[in-house]
Amino acid sequence: MSGLPELDSLNDAQRAAVLHCEGSLLILAGAGSGKTRVITVKIAWLIRHYGVSPHSILAVTFTNKAAGEMRQRAAAITAEAGDAMIRTFHSFGAWMLRRNAAEAGLSRTFSIYDDDDAVMLLRSIYPEENRATLVRYARQISRAKDYGLRAADNLDVITHEPEFTEVYRAYQERLQEIGNVDFGELILKPVELLRDTPAIRTRLQQRFRYILVDEYQDSNVAQHELLKQLANDSTYVCVVGDDDQSIYRFRGAEVRNILTFADTFPGTSIVKLEQNYRSTNPILEVAGAVVRNNVGRLGKTLWTDRAGGDAPTVNLLRDQDHEVEFCLSLIEQDDVETAILYRTNAQSRLFETAFLRANVPYRIVGSLRFYEREEIKDALALLRLVANRRDEISFRRIVNKPTRGLGDKSVQAVADRLTDARGDLFIAAEAAIPKLSKRAASALRAFVDTVTAVTGTLGTGTLSDFTERLIRDSGLWEHHAANTDEVTAKTKLENLEELVNAASLYPATEEGLSEFLELIELDQGRELDADESARVTLITMHNTKGLEFDRVIITGLEEGLFPRGADTDPDEIEEERRLFYVAVTRARDQLHLCSCASRRLHGQTKECAPSRFLNEIPSELIARRGLPRTGHPAGARARAASTAAGLPPGAAVYHDDYGAGVVTRSWDSDGEPVVQVQFETGRTARFLTRYSTLERIAGDL
Repeated sequence: MSGLPELDSLNDAQRAAVLHCEGSLLILAGAGSGKTRVITVKIAWLIRHYGVSPHSILAVTFTNKAAGEMRQRAAAITAEAGDAMIRTFHSFGAWMLRRNAAEAGLSRTFSIYDDDDAVMLLRSIYPEENRATLVRYARQISRAKDYGLRAADNLDVITHEPEFTEVYRAYQERLQEIGNVDFGELILKPVELLRDTPAIRTRLQQRFRYILVDEYQDSNVAQHELLKQLANDSTYVCVVGDDDQSIYRFRGAEVRNILTFADTFPGTSIVKLEQNYRSTNPILEVAGAVVRNNVGRLGKTLWTDRAGGDAPTVNLLRDQDHEVEFCLSLIEQDDVETAILYRTNAQSRLFETAFLRANVPYRIVGSLRFYEREEIKDALALLRLVANRRDEISFRRIVNKPTRGLGDKSVQAVADRLTDARGDLFIAAEAAIPKLSKRAASALRAFVDTVTAVTGTLGTGTLSDFTERLIRDSGLWEHHAANTDEVTAKTKLENLEELVNAASLYPATEEGLSEFLELIELDQGRELDADESARVTLITMHNTKGLEFDRVIITGLEEGLFPRGADTDPDEIEEERRLFYVAVTRARDQLHLCSCASRRLHGQTKECAPSRFLNEIPSELIARRGLPRTGHPAGARARAASTAAGLPPGAAVYHDDYGAGVVTRSWDSDGEPVVQVQFETGRTARFLTRYSTLERIAGDL
């Protein structure tokens, strides 16, 4: 017995990680391997066994929630751990700047600007620029700071726009003039302060002799540099993370930080936590088989002592409607806790509609229900106004969105004339225009003319075309595209595209529009329990990090959707593969993988190829269900037969996404012909020839 019961309950690898205390340590913690337990026990062990002062311990993570949990769990083991500094990176940066405000050229009461504040600051410098441009500049400045770059540095990694350097310089000068900081400064300025002020660096290095960083795979370049500046040769540095779970590149995370940690801190020991306490072995084998195709990883193999477990299933389905039916059939046959995972938020719409009609309680994690989202409500307000020119609520919501200079008085002027106009908002608007200011009159005129013009096209093309035209011509698309946060903007546009897809099922007539809106209104009006007790969870793969479920269904496993269209960037494909690994390892007992032969995209039905990730799973690890040989449309089968038949090793081929390549291997897998192709780009991929778009070209070896 060690005297610390929590230590005695750890497995051998976990215990080795806790007991290590010389040099530097990288704890490579696989999914479900108990890393949080290890790091909290390690903090307590340093204090209890080695007599380390809690004031000399700095533990850093990425969210306030994670920091609070770490503090609480460590203090539960030994109360003294509550005196350790356990913070997020940004919180630590703010603490350091306020403690050294004079040296940083700041007041101790400086304000911290968020993304919207950054855009407003740029507006004060460039009042003539439109919002979309300013939002782009703000994103680029934030990304530059994540990379530890100033305006005087080479910014090619951020953008090749020649004017960006001057924009960044002007923004930073104004930020310094008013004495405040943005989120990027909370990391970059402390890095510069430590690098350029030896007295501060020495003082902090003497105080924090033990530094622990959780979720290190999510750190960016500037955060990695901050860690380097805080440490000296006598500092004990321990980072915990999983290179296979680095999935936030779009937020600035740099997986190379963890891959090169041992190079940055020579003499680093590596402890791998590979025992998984969550999933069955068949599930772990599928996760490992796919992620092993990544070049940028340190390598580990998850295992479990859980016995048994069904083989994960691969379900090749006809289209997204059949995908929803398949998921619903699984849910209705038992009471197993189920999570349906998808790559984009917009994919939730069909599931929400189906579950409402089937009275299946569900909850959505990380986002609103589809029809409750701001951008969808905005678009529906436009459509409702077209269908009913007396819909005052929709008119008020959308008449000044995006901002047109129409205040409450101008809108009320229209409402005051509704009685004379017999409730017709457009007639009332025409009557109000002469009474408004020149600016307001021009804005209201433009809105009325735009909606009227688009309404006149109803009956031509498709209802999808009409819906998209209305969203774009009204300025709504550009308004949401200019959201300060790039990820949020992308999500909003994807949701608007999904609304366009939904409209494709209805005729482009007044009756079709009314039917479409009526169906949405009926779905919205349904009462359904969506609390934490709901046994079905709808969630994006990114939002599943840290969660687990008895049964996981991964949907949309098609090229272009998952992985997304990232064929020109091998790093993005590797990140998508890591995202697949994260998604798979959320499952405790059951895993089902779904791929559709066709999917409605941008209002049109398009044929789809199965995700390359499915090709990377050995056939003996999975069970095929659904429509493995007959589910793809006749056109797709005919094309595959004509373009992918007879591809021996050495055959020269062409793929629409990957370019030219050569077949290096061919074999039969569970009755399905499979080929491996080496492309000129250096990428290697496997294909089920029945469903691939490979074409044989001249130039065989």
